Amino acid sequence: MSKLLVIVGGSTASGKTGLAIFLAKYFNTAILSADSRQFYKELSIGTAKPSPEELREAPHYFINSHAVTEEFNAGTFAEEALILLENLFKIHDVIILAGGSGLYIDALVNGIDNLPMADPVLRTKLEKIGHEQGIMKLQEMLKEKDPDSFSRIDIMNPRRMIRAIEVSIISGKPYSELLGKKKSEFQWPWIISGIDHPREELYRRINERTSLMIKSGLKEEAEQVIAFRNHNALKTVGYKEMFEHIDGNITIEETESLIAKNTRNYAKRQLTWFRRYREMIWLLPGDTDKLVQIIESKIN
Repeated sequence: MSKLLVIVGGSTASGKTGLAIFLAKYFNTAILSADSRQFYKELSIGTAKPSPEELREAPHYFINSHAVTEEFNAGTFAEEALILLENLFKIHDVIILAGGSGLYIDALVNGIDNLPMADPVLRTKLEKIGHEQGIMKLQEMLKEKDPDSFSRIDIMNPRRMIRAIEVSIISGKPYSELLGKKKSEFQWPWIISGIDHPREELYRRINERTSLMIKSGLKEEAEQVIAFRNHNALKTVGYKEMFEHIDGNITIEETESLIAKNTRNYAKRQLTWFRRYREMIWLLPGDTDKLVQIIESKIN
């Protein structure tokens, strides 16, 4: 039988966890997470991490694998995931890779681009701009220098925006133009799929999940990690807004509304990213048979 990596991508709240677990159980295999926040053991509610019951349904990797104080980027993920896949494919014919972090998925199957090294002086200057003039100033700079990156990356993440702006300034070319130049040595066939909800339904799911996070104790979880709020792991939707509430700047109702709004915006950027894949297999909700048939045709 042939080997196959099955990628379950798409937007947040689209049902990736459920689909990945279904496939893992059907093919008696393991799941690798490609969610850049579910790596962190301290973060569960705000990252919509699979529940303990879901984690017991199939072997999972790259969930609860790192501390928020550890630097873990797309390149590191790709290196570690390649080693893990080498071992897992000795046992399984199908492996599931699930997550909405397109950059991490790209790093694994397409390779890391050879981008210019960081300039500490420029980095400090950009960080100062963000601190003194706010995130909207960084968004304006990114949109001016690289509209394509502005439409794709998480513009609520100052670190990612600063890196894109920095590369654009150093290279003299938009950050997005430098991506996709290096090919990976990824040796296994792969397919990529995702659940395609109507936008109104996806937004409803996001709103409901945000409300559930608040009720499940997102504030208490944020309070436990607030000392690490300057680490990259916590500069993300859900925690940033809750820190503002803990600081006394916004009400809990405003916090919930803001998290839902920023999550919807993030979902739009995720969909833009994944629609770049010409080979993307978009599924209707509940249409798992179609994907199973495609997988079986690839491995038999």
